[in-house]
Amino acid sequence: MPVKDRVEMRKLPVEKRIRSFEEVALGYTEEEAIQEAKRCLQCPPRPCVQGCPVGIEIPRFIKKIAEGDFLSAYKIIKERNAIPAITGRVCPQEHQCEGVCVLNKLKKPTAIGALERFVADWALKEGVAKELAEKEIANRPSNGNIKVAVVGSGPAGITVAADLAKLGYEVTMFEALHKPGGVLMYGIPEFRLPKRIVEYEIDYLRRLGVDIETNVLIGRTYTIKDLLEDGYKAVFLGTGAGTPKFPGIPGETLVNIYSANEFLTRVNLMKAYLFPQYDTPIKIGKRVAVIGGGNVAMDAARTAVRLGAEEVYILYRRTEEEMPARREEVINAKEEGVKFQLLTQPIRFIGNKDDILTGIECIRMQLGEPDATGRRKPIPVPGSEFIFEADTAIIAIGAHPNPLIARTTPEIKVDEEGRVITDSELRTSMKRVYAAGDIVLGEATVIEAMGTGRRASQTIHRDISEGRI
Repeated sequence: MPVKDRVEMRKLPVEKRIRSFEEVALGYTEEEAIQEAKRCLQCPPRPCVQGCPVGIEIPRFIKKIAEGDFLSAYKIIKERNAIPAITGRVCPQEHQCEGVCVLNKLKKPTAIGALERFVADWALKEGVAKELAEKEIANRPSNGNIKVAVVGSGPAGITVAADLAKLGYEVTMFEALHKPGGVLMYGIPEFRLPKRIVEYEIDYLRRLGVDIETNVLIGRTYTIKDLLEDGYKAVFLGTGAGTPKFPGIPGETLVNIYSANEFLTRVNLMKAYLFPQYDTPIKIGKRVAVIGGGNVAMDAARTAVRLGAEEVYILYRRTEEEMPARREEVINAKEEGVKFQLLTQPIRFIGNKDDILTGIECIRMQLGEPDATGRRKPIPVPGSEFIFEADTAIIAIGAHPNPLIARTTPEIKVDEEGRVITDSELRTSMKRVYAAGDIVLGEATVIEAMGTGRRASQTIHRDISEGRI
């Protein structure tokens, strides 16, 4: 029997979205979701479950959707995932659950991410999250008022806080910024992840009883030792990788050169695109160069389009085939007019007498043999230097953990990249302190950070309940 085609999610028309921060992907209707769910083969090996870092029972929830029982589908997802409305939008399912779907052999995997998003959005619309949280609180065990501190409110921190709150611990979450959510709030644009969705999922934590303290910078306001001496039985570190990397080439300090971190934080968290209604301005030029080829680069480029840049270019040193960005984000960027300058490596920023950016000296690249990442290594082509005109540059070549905690707590060992070193069960070198997510992995996906957060919460619970700490 021939396999039916996927039900593709509808998107906002290009002419409307290039001047708007409205969400681009529009989600499924109930009819579309049921139609897509019926494509799932319910195959016994269930490779999709193995492909999910948090182990969601994917065939079970899809079966419930096919039956029109959306509440049961939501409950199944929530057993393993605290933030399905977020992961349904930003997870790279094509490399995880959908990548190992049996139907992917025919290039038609079940749209697992879109179905997860549909169920979460349905629950939001119906207001069932509050009812579910109240039941979980009523049924949770007692753990004798044991306090646990969670530092950082991104994907790993959210997972740990939710898991431990449901196990009966008194959880306090500390966030350095004025709003919780970490990279979900400051890093991912509104048109890909609306902030009302993040706030909705954060509210779930509050309903579970998690105390969230914002504007508290651990390492400055309090140290890790302060927390331990204040009665917290364990401290979890999930502060992510929010310190940007720079290419280390001349001219990086010229005016109108941003790190993607600063650029997106100004736009997403501080709503600079609504200046002067919000008091954080942002300057965008006519010709913008975004350096990098990952999802952050696509986010920055598509944001620059919406802010009114006349031309926006991605400068990337390999070809499109090697780009780490999700395929759908590359397609969206192209649809919105972003141009791709491939096999191009910046080697110098150029400014005028007032130190304002006017261009970027680049060199052409060619691909050699695969490197340690498995991708073909870019090699400069001698004598191919050229000037790329640009009045704004956004650097999106990666990030590493903020060194503040390591500096103020030398007992916590880090590697040469500043990542916290843990054992296989995510204990750090400091007793009673645990870590997961990007601060351990470097740059990982949302769901990978959540997967390690799940393992860390299990270790914390085990160490406490078995009297090891």
